[in-house]
Amino acid sequence: MTKKKVKFMCTAFRDGFQSVFGARVFTQDFLPAVEAARDAGISWFEAGGGARFQSLYFYCNEDAFDMMDAFRETAGPDANLQTLARGVNVVGLDSQSSDIVKLHADLFKKHGMTTIRNFDALNDVNNLVYSGKCIVDAGLKHQVCVTLMELPPGCSGAHDAEFYASTLRQILEADIPFDAVCFKDASGTAVPSKVYETIRAARKLLPADAFIHFHTHETAGVSVLANKAALDAGADAIDLSMAPCSGGTCQPDILVMWHALRGSDYELDIDVEKVREAEEVFKDCMSDYFLPPEATAVEPLIPWSPMPGGALTANTQMLRDNNIMEKYPEIIMAMSDVVRKGGFGTSVTPVSQFYFQQAFNNVMFGPWKKIAEPYGKMVLGYFGKTPVAPDAQVIALAKEQLKLEPTTRPVLELNDADPSKGIDAAKKVLEEAGLPTTDENIFIAAACKEKGIKFLQGDAEVGVRKIDKAAESAAATIQPQGVPAEYVVTVNGEDVFMAFEGNMVTVDGKVYRVGIKPHAGEATPAPAGGDAGGLTEVRSQMPGAVFKQLVHVGDKVRTGEAIMVLEAMKMEMEIVSPVDGTVEEVRFAVGDQVATGQVLATIKG
Repeated sequence: MTKKKVKFMCTAFRDGFQSVFGARVFTQDFLPAVEAARDAGISWFEAGGGARFQSLYFYCNEDAFDMMDAFRETAGPDANLQTLARGVNVVGLDSQSSDIVKLHADLFKKHGMTTIRNFDALNDVNNLVYSGKCIVDAGLKHQVCVTLMELPPGCSGAHDAEFYASTLRQILEADIPFDAVCFKDASGTAVPSKVYETIRAARKLLPADAFIHFHTHETAGVSVLANKAALDAGADAIDLSMAPCSGGTCQPDILVMWHALRGSDYELDIDVEKVREAEEVFKDCMSDYFLPPEATAVEPLIPWSPMPGGALTANTQMLRDNNIMEKYPEIIMAMSDVVRKGGFGTSVTPVSQFYFQQAFNNVMFGPWKKIAEPYGKMVLGYFGKTPVAPDAQVIALAKEQLKLEPTTRPVLELNDADPSKGIDAAKKVLEEAGLPTTDENIFIAAACKEKGIKFLQGDAEVGVRKIDKAAESAAATIQPQGVPAEYVVTVNGEDVFMAFEGNMVTVDGKVYRVGIKPHAGEATPAPAGGDAGGLTEVRSQMPGAVFKQLVHVGDKVRTGEAIMVLEAMKMEMEIVSPVDGTVEEVRFAVGDQVATGQVLATIKG
């Protein structure tokens, strides 16, 4: 019997990077692996878009358009290079106006891309109509998406096979042009039986020759089984990755799927030994990068708090940056409630980030005490229609805190009427900064905002986690590997023996697992407004980096007036004055990292 050849796209160099390294990877480091994969016979690559657009400007001090050009040159002229777009959000967390949506497609065609996978996290088909047309008009192939996830146990409403079939019917009725349909499960939580039912229903709705693609992650441990279910139901292609960016939060490895299909009616059309060699090259390319332990593991609790692999590691990177990684388990558990009350948008960027931001706020400030602006705008309708109505109390809180009324207006209509969005607005920002108004610069300014401008001005920061092997070597010289550091510590006049080895410490014969980090300064939390010798101290309620300094010494401020903006977890948090008075001292500048409880400024009443 002739076996069916399974087509696949290699996601290692886009989703793999996002899922393992928070998308923070330098281009020059991974191009040899692209070349090796090309030589192994792989010709379909995910090559950019999604978080691999903004991250290059935010963390790598690189131009994403230059990266795409280099990818095309390395992969060769015949490779199918695919990118990821978020409907009217394109490659940003915020939605865009019509002219920017069109510019996105035109520029990605200009810089060597072949196909754009286009999705809307809310499955609001209105957000796919114009963006899909722009992709096709630019001469690119359009892979239109339906986004999947499993609801937390005990939830119901949307996210069943009939809901996905209904979304596909709306796509067909809207007459959106497409070359393929993708069912995208970014959190890897959709149960295989539902994947099978969904794709089988799609096969009945679509023309016989329609191309169906299935995408999932290994986060919940069912990706290989889900891929097999998709193939059995009639899918034409799946997504696979390469070690070290495979399994765990990523797609399953090419070699794993090849092995899983042995003896079945399917086979991957690969030279398995050449792929093995290419993976060794890739491992060598990434050997200097810090590999988060959560990126390599299946997380059994993910079905209760669906979090895509890419968002999971991107967020844990930010938690590490802010020295609050210990909050991660609480935040993940808090996500379940956030998903339940948010209208069941699919947990995929940007909605997964909105979920995480609100869960973060619920942990740091108390449940539902502070509505994260993007989450609030989502429940109020500013990103489109959610699959089910959000919780009425959460809507009321968002309306009150954000000072916004709920809306049902189409997102593009809202954005086209917003003078702060669009090509003209981006041009104005560039001109004020003394920067050229090229198409690329206009798009960077629109999609990346202030950080895009900082990059164009040459002021971007680098936030890539790489292992300092020279420092490791030096430490090994001082402390031989495998030999614990031993100390006698005198406490209240008594000697206590301590031996440190990795994250284990032995204290007088008892072994403890510990975490050790530098002291961040004044870490004892105190409420904003505490009086210290006639001055009112304004303290940080959360860790973060100073994004904007709004006042200076000597300025008069009123109660509730913003004096500083902190950035953490891709959110901007205003720090307000608790009193009327005069700014006596500002202790941090733009770019400085602050810890919870640190005094940011003092105000004399």
